Amino acid sequence: MDTRTWLALASLGVGVGVFGLKLAAWRITGSLAILSDALESIVNIGTACIALWAVRVAARPPDAEHPYGHHKAEILSAVAEGVMVVLAALFILEEVWTGIGDPAGLGAPGLGIALIAVASAANGGWALVLMRQGRRLHSPALVADGRHLAADVATSAGVGTGVAAAALTGWAWIDPALAGAVAVYILVSGWRMIRASVSGLLDESVPSEEQDALHRIITESGAGAVEAHDIRTRHAGPARFVDFHLVVPGEMSVETAHVICDRIETAIRREIPGAQVTIHVEPEHKAHDSGALTI
Repeated sequence: MDTRTWLALASLGVGVGVFGLKLAAWRITGSLAILSDALESIVNIGTACIALWAVRVAARPPDAEHPYGHHKAEILSAVAEGVMVVLAALFILEEVWTGIGDPAGLGAPGLGIALIAVASAANGGWALVLMRQGRRLHSPALVADGRHLAADVATSAGVGTGVAAAALTGWAWIDPALAGAVAVYILVSGWRMIRASVSGLLDESVPSEEQDALHRIITESGAGAVEAHDIRTRHAGPARFVDFHLVVPGEMSVETAHVICDRIETAIRREIPGAQVTIHVEPEHKAHDSGALTI
């Protein structure tokens, strides 16, 4: 089992455990705000399932129908997670609309808050693991899952504080009002997740630091060539795609030009593991007057 799959499976386990704690807190207190927090945890379970599917599909090798691989499955997963978060927020708002006219009192708020605190600690620790490992593995699905859990921690903290305030003051309206605020926060969080993930579907360039590294590698490894131009990049989950034109002296043999290309490709893959590199070799009269990387 690879690291991505193991992390996705562990996320599913954490999600189920956290949902159980929050559900128990809601049953004990009857709090609408805690119910909204528990409903978001159902989304956590769903997104963990989607992430598990995505990392397994993305790990499949290229085939006849998908010659560039299945990497975008992770991006689709991240978009789906964002959509589920938005739907959960809308459902919570519906519950708030129903309950705000007749807010109920709270039962055993202390125990409920304690359970929420335990659930938040579990979510917070696992969110850090997912975001750190997701960035290391270039996995949008895992990063999106981690960001969602981090947002869940923030909402749970707000819910716990609000439930405590409602219990101490006796102002029952605080609970549904807080649930509404949680729903709005979740709604914004889901929209941000969708917006951040869509860039991968649109073949956005790799981050600027990776582009700078590519220019450096081409310059350092391209001895014998004249210049490189039309350097293009895109990313799809953990995969990186690079293509450019390499200008060589007109009298250079095909074999020698091929050696230079191999040297550049090896250097790129050494610094950006898994990068798929395509180089189009051109004679010297194809050199660009501007915008080219001189070697």
